[in-house]
Amino acid sequence: MNIYHNLDSIQRLDNAVVTSGTFDGVHIGHKKILSRLQELSEQSGGETLVLTFWPHPRTVVSENGQTLQLLSTIEEKIELFARLGINHLAIIPFTRSFSELTSNEFIQQVLVDKIGTKKLVIGYDHRFGKNREGSFEFLKDNCSQYGFEVEEIPRQDIEDLAISSSRIRKALLTGQIEDANELLGRPYTISGNVVKGKQLGRTIGFPTANVHPDESYKLIPQNGVYVVRANYKGGVFNGMLNIGTRPTVDGTSKTIEANLFDFDREIYGENVQLELLHYLRPEQKFNGLPELMEQIKRDKETALHYFSERA
Repeated sequence: MNIYHNLDSIQRLDNAVVTSGTFDGVHIGHKKILSRLQELSEQSGGETLVLTFWPHPRTVVSENGQTLQLLSTIEEKIELFARLGINHLAIIPFTRSFSELTSNEFIQQVLVDKIGTKKLVIGYDHRFGKNREGSFEFLKDNCSQYGFEVEEIPRQDIEDLAISSSRIRKALLTGQIEDANELLGRPYTISGNVVKGKQLGRTIGFPTANVHPDESYKLIPQNGVYVVRANYKGGVFNGMLNIGTRPTVDGTSKTIEANLFDFDREIYGENVQLELLHYLRPEQKFNGLPELMEQIKRDKETALHYFSERA
């Protein structure tokens, strides 16, 4: 997959089949659009190009945009598009001045002049240009003068999937991890470096990897205990994860701590990716470490049972 990090680096294509959007999460609704993109490129002998924006437009144009928590980092999005077989990915820096482009300017300067779009595929209700003034109807009425065809994924097709990034965010923030994973079409992941914590887990027989997320804007699901799978240097390890403040030991800041089964390596400073598979229980305060230890043992038994059922 060819990746372009600004408009000037885009190599104009002879037969570009294009879609545009933020694609946060690259969920199953997005995949429906991308699948159609690939069908059209195969029919026409063209090449697929996804046009996306970074940072997320809402963080630039919305008053409360800086607090937006995202389902995917830009690195995760790149990996997901590559996995899906997209030929070209254009990541356009979204600035205040870029947001001022009218729909006409966006179409002419970006879709036509820079990319050479021959077919454009968009999801229903997709809008573009200043104040989101551009619409499918506008494109349909004017596409002939720009020299490309336009196709909209029908509203019913997307609504049949009952899918949106906001719905996934809500599911993650309420502990409905399996619902979120179903809508994503894959497990929700958190990647980060392993940092030194208070090392309390070692003293109670459950050593943990304290994971510091790669990006501060990545959405962290509801506090609680989860069944997870960890990817580390090509290896896959089952385990469980606690997200929260560790109230039993008077913790104050939120941590992400993974206990990996049958794993005894020192991995401080290393990067690990955690796949969240199942929500076990809310975080709670126990009457001392012995009670906490008993609960962690029960959590591990439940997690092991979860994996054995799916072996």
